[in-house]
Amino acid sequence: MKRGIVIIIMGSRSDEAHARKIVEAASGLGIESELRVASAHKNPGDLLEILARYEADGRPKVYVTVAGRSNALSGFVDGAVRAPVLACPPPSDAYGGVDLWSSVRMPGGIAAALVMDPANAALFAAKILALADPSIEGGIRVAREARVAEIRSADSELRRKEAGGQAEVNADASAGAGASGRLGEGTR
Repeated sequence: MKRGIVIIIMGSRSDEAHARKIVEAASGLGIESELRVASAHKNPGDLLEILARYEADGRPKVYVTVAGRSNALSGFVDGAVRAPVLACPPPSDAYGGVDLWSSVRMPGGIAAALVMDPANAALFAAKILALADPSIEGGIRVAREARVAEIRSADSELRRKEAGGQAEVNADASAGAGASGRLGEGTR
């Protein structure tokens, strides 16, 4: 069986930093990825050729589109391919966040999913690819176990800190209690 791939298509080179976060997260899960730049608005013919080559290669795949502003890229790609498409637009304060709606509202029959966080986009792609390639589940499991360990460690650290803080409060209260052990009696 051919190994799955995540194809990350940026609407422009300005999306590269965001797209590289997806590459990094996919790599951490043991998944190959490729970066491409193509625009549904500016070079749709080239984009269709790129997609046709990927669709013909026989590998399991997930497309992740990275485009802001008027995100026609995600819907365009989804309309042209059989594989799942995840929209992962870069964060933007432009237009008061209204540009996000171009990733949320897709026309009927176009089902690009929206995942805002690059690491979560890679994880979602990995889960989809794992349906065809169970060996990918190992990377997902390791990542999940690392997140669980991180949360448990944070909880333990907080509990130790809280217990240490409580010990200081108890020590201060005991010092104020004097020899009798009752608060305030040893100070009269």
